[in-house]
Amino acid sequence: MSPAANAFDIKSASLDLLALLLRTDDLEELSQALDARFGTGHDAPAEAFVLDVEALPAPAELDYGRLLPMLSRRGIRAVALRHPSTALAGIASQFGLAYTSSATPARSAQNAPEPADKPAAPEPAPATGAMIVDRPVRAGQQIYAKGCDLIVLAMVSAGAEVIADGNIHIYAPLRGRALAGARGNAGARIFARNMEAELVSIAGVYRTIEQALPDSILGKPTQIYLENERLVMTALGE
Repeated sequence: MSPAANAFDIKSASLDLLALLLRTDDLEELSQALDARFGTGHDAPAEAFVLDVEALPAPAELDYGRLLPMLSRRGIRAVALRHPSTALAGIASQFGLAYTSSATPARSAQNAPEPADKPAAPEPAPATGAMIVDRPVRAGQQIYAKGCDLIVLAMVSAGAEVIADGNIHIYAPLRGRALAGARGNAGARIFARNMEAELVSIAGVYRTIEQALPDSILGKPTQIYLENERLVMTALGE
């Protein structure tokens, strides 16, 4: 057998990717929303995303040449374009993206049958294990605990970001951004010994700290969780 025959293999792979669902084609509005959530001033480490444009009224007219670099600067590396219409496949190819249709093809409401009762969608699998970080997370750095909890034993500085699919425990000041339940786990929580965060998020529900935190939690041990799809921040021990 020639050496070239062993140069590569092709195998199946299952990748667990996040999807960015666009709800506006106004790139200025989108840029402001991204800045409010992720902050500005640094190039974040890239994370692979599927770009979902199904909710847009005219996805073929979107300025992808401007959109993709804008996302990349914020650590969102689009690797695929998702839309039920195969007309978007050519656009995906033009910008070096893979194309995938939505799981459920679009159908005309006029011809659609009455929907049958469907079982409830399964809850996201709980995260298992934990990643432990024993060094400060400095401005411009991002830590992501994929499929597990995140335990940080040092300060998370302003401009830094910590993300986990499970819970986040910070046994030091939290001055940056903390995003728990990143893949939809609404039961995830954030625990901080010293609460001074710029932004907190549970399962995509986020809050930027634009005004001073109340004295009941500012600089104090705090837990953050979802209740009725709203973020609740309370002092630990209450």
